[in-house]
Amino acid sequence: MAECLYPLTPLEFLEDKEYMYILVEAIHADMYGTTKDFITYYIDDEGNNILHLAGKLAPPSRLNTVSAGPALQMQRELLWFKDVKKIVRPSYVHMKNKEGKTPWELFTVKHENLQRAGEKWMKDTRTSCIVVVTLIVTVTFAAAFTVPGGNKEETGAPIFLTDGWFTIFVISDAVAMFSSIASIMMFLSMLISRYGEDDFLFSLPAKLMVGLITLFAPIVCVVLIFSATFFLVYKEVKQGILPKLVAVLVVLPITLYTALNCRLWIALINSTCWASRFMFRPGKHRLFNGDQDID
Repeated sequence: MAECLYPLTPLEFLEDKEYMYILVEAIHADMYGTTKDFITYYIDDEGNNILHLAGKLAPPSRLNTVSAGPALQMQRELLWFKDVKKIVRPSYVHMKNKEGKTPWELFTVKHENLQRAGEKWMKDTRTSCIVVVTLIVTVTFAAAFTVPGGNKEETGAPIFLTDGWFTIFVISDAVAMFSSIASIMMFLSMLISRYGEDDFLFSLPAKLMVGLITLFAPIVCVVLIFSATFFLVYKEVKQGILPKLVAVLVVLPITLYTALNCRLWIALINSTCWASRFMFRPGKHRLFNGDQDID
């Protein structure tokens, strides 16, 4: 593997972030031996060290590997920058290039447009989800007080109180209500976010992940509420194939929602819960410890 990567190590290739991904991956895998010190010490003609180069925007071929949206692309860029930071000399972290910019300042400038796109994507997603979950709350709240079959005149208890489908109806309605409220609270918490660079690293993806998970639960429960109501009302009527058809159609919206959002869920869970696995193996790859430097 090292022999295959060796042609990519000339200095001019370091200025191309596409190749630098390969170089730093090789450093973390200890493929280059003493060559890794040379790479991490590298400073180009403009005074940029390797962390400055990591602060530049990744090429489209790299960004497009994260297809879940610009917010997660921004998160990937942050993970990449912080991982490269682990292998450079401590003095390089605050080193200024000839334009007077530190690596982080250069990162901020180069990723300004991506950050804005990520912020817009997050806000649009949040708004759409709030609309959906608000409709679900309205439906489930009304369903709690208009139970199928009505109530007994003598006691006021539901007519189908002892029926198994009524139990499913009640449980589904309660879960849908409480999970919808939790989802609304999570999406509303995104309103107070600064949408700064660091917010894209964990805070915003985590809130979006929890919000979407708590949104999925009420969608499933609303379908179960409809199904339970249908079977309660029509269970005594011989409808032939109709109950079976309804049972099949119940699976359709759940399957459709899952298929359309599966990629986003996987990307959010991976990037939020196992962020260290996105780039490299963490911990043991730091070349310099503490505040020590090498003269």
